[in-house]
Amino acid sequence: MIEIIIKGILIGLCISVPLGPIGMLTIQRTLNRGQKHGIATGLGATTSDLIYTVITLFSLSFVLDFIEGHRFIIQLIGSLVVAFFGWYIYRANPATQPKPNETIKHSLVGDFATSFGLTFSNPLVLFVLIALFARFEFIGNQTTLFVSICGILSILGGALLWWSLLTFLVSRFKNKLNMRELKIINQITGVIILTLGCVGFVLDLIK
Repeated sequence: MIEIIIKGILIGLCISVPLGPIGMLTIQRTLNRGQKHGIATGLGATTSDLIYTVITLFSLSFVLDFIEGHRFIIQLIGSLVVAFFGWYIYRANPATQPKPNETIKHSLVGDFATSFGLTFSNPLVLFVLIALFARFEFIGNQTTLFVSICGILSILGGALLWWSLLTFLVSRFKNKLNMRELKIINQITGVIILTLGCVGFVLDLIK
């Protein structure tokens, strides 16, 4: 049991730590809206990963076959979604973000949902999870349902550990930044995410 939990935490870290579009989005929202919104953004992505984890664990081969058969269009759509988010962030004005004593215009649920949608649009993460499960020898055919559930929750725990640490570190610098600097960070973040989406789109086309 302990071994499964440790492996689950490591897998949760492995799928969360790389600073791709979700990592950049989490940093941007932490700076503009606060740590809670950053964590909600990270957990939205993690929830999507957990759904794919369940699919992987229960070997839904028809889902894998569908993804493999439509890999090209799925990659294109995923890249376009990433690019759209990048453009949206680039255009965002941090001056419109709520101050501590103002009404919050951006809900935690909304941040969670947009992050979930962005991550869920790329089901190719299934193959990443399969590789990680094989690498860590995570859960086998003889594993009980209870242990499997504990393993899934430990993946969530590993991801939550990372998002909490990342947003804590980022929020420490928040009060040292003015609106102009926040806008520059928005633009840099947006350009990075937009570039990732466009590069992914081009690479998908030339494969």
